[in-house]
Amino acid sequence: MHRIAGRLVLAASISLGALGAAQAAPRTDLVLGMSVEPAGLDPTVAAPVAIGQVTWQNLFEGLVRIDRDGKVQPQLARSWTISQDGRTYTFALQTGVAFHDGEAFDSAAAKFALDRARGEASTNPQKQFYSVIDTIETPDAATLVLKLKQPAGNLLYWLGWPASVMVGPKSAETDRTEPVGTGPFRFKSWTKGDRVVLEKNPSYWDAANPSSLDTVTFRFVGDPQAQVAALQSGGLHAFPELSAPELFGAFASDPRFAAVAGNTELKVVAGMNNAVKPFDDIRVRQALMMAVDRATLIEGAYSGFGQAIGSHYTPNDPGYVDLTAVHPYDVGKAKALLTEAGHPDGFAFTMKVPQMPYAIRSAEVMQAMFAEIGVTMTIAPTEFPAKWVSEVLKGKDYEMTIVAHAEPLDIAIYARPDYYFGYENPAFNEVIAKADAASDEATRLQFYGEAQRMLAADVPALYLFVMPKLGVWNAKLNGLWVNEPIPSNDVTDVTWSE
Repeated sequence: MHRIAGRLVLAASISLGALGAAQAAPRTDLVLGMSVEPAGLDPTVAAPVAIGQVTWQNLFEGLVRIDRDGKVQPQLARSWTISQDGRTYTFALQTGVAFHDGEAFDSAAAKFALDRARGEASTNPQKQFYSVIDTIETPDAATLVLKLKQPAGNLLYWLGWPASVMVGPKSAETDRTEPVGTGPFRFKSWTKGDRVVLEKNPSYWDAANPSSLDTVTFRFVGDPQAQVAALQSGGLHAFPELSAPELFGAFASDPRFAAVAGNTELKVVAGMNNAVKPFDDIRVRQALMMAVDRATLIEGAYSGFGQAIGSHYTPNDPGYVDLTAVHPYDVGKAKALLTEAGHPDGFAFTMKVPQMPYAIRSAEVMQAMFAEIGVTMTIAPTEFPAKWVSEVLKGKDYEMTIVAHAEPLDIAIYARPDYYFGYENPAFNEVIAKADAASDEATRLQFYGEAQRMLAADVPALYLFVMPKLGVWNAKLNGLWVNEPIPSNDVTDVTWSE
């Protein structure tokens, strides 16, 4: 009888010990919130950054990648060499890599992906990056050779962007709705208007670096109050870019959460259609810039979080020049410029505003500031991304708009012949071409400095501020990016503490 009782006690102890161990095991799921739902899931065919924020590094990978410090690192290319004249890049590719559907990744697949990105029918948002490529050679399955028309000092950096990820020849056409990559996660489901679910890739090629997560769910929550409520209830484990800066402080003082303000490339600019009146007049554009008190705008639109900028460049970028004093806040001078431009009584126009909190708040503050110089601005809420992309980015059917440009070092967009600003400056285009062709960084940054000064003087857009990355997540989560050198929600290194 005593022996039986002893065995029961021992069994109970073992059971309780096992239960305790099971309870202490780190969880393997992650529910991450985003304010904008992507219209598709292929970052190589459309511009909105939300696409890459779901798929880049998690599902799709590139020849190289940009790490959390903004540096270029090997990925599907394990190494490379560059010829002395800077015009031949030879990549040694990883071997034994397969796409999620089993198709092999090799030099032929890499050539296909780059040819698709640079082809005549390409809708790749960064198509101009690949225009420098003259020919692509595949001497063997593990070797890819890019021969350039001229040196391109930024080529490796460009190849690390979401738009440059490798896609499979067999699956590329359906990647928009059923993405197939080589990454540590594979696509499971997409419930439109709600969530995208990824699951762990059991056949991931980089066996030395498997993810500790089994499932990752991206939930799309546009309303700032709903974001906060979902975090507080545990329905969301993380919101890397909280849309409610006024509530960020409450999370910072709550031990259940980590609340971290990091750097981003999110340049909030009010783009003007330089091809239509009165925005074709530089004096009008300069007057509007001088009507904006950036410090007050940042306080009103983003609770004081953010840093003022004077051109399309951030303080995080190499070669940054502070140009906020070129057209400082000055109501008197703004009025004088308008009078000189033939608008002594001001004028009226409409701003198409994406329905995102930062854009709406910024527009409302600017509306009051413009009224001070006699300019009447009507705010037209515009659904983002679909309607905004259709009407503004592609259709150029607008007078003024406002959006956060998220891509790093994207000052060259002002040299694109058909970009939505309608800005035409041959001297600017020449400087950008020289920067792109520069083989050494010092020369390249010198040209970027010239480009910044040109934009600050010409004001093709109103340069407002850089948004911070206000990240909030469960305090037991580790590995999320604090800063955002490139738009992403790379969760490949995320783990839960016990």
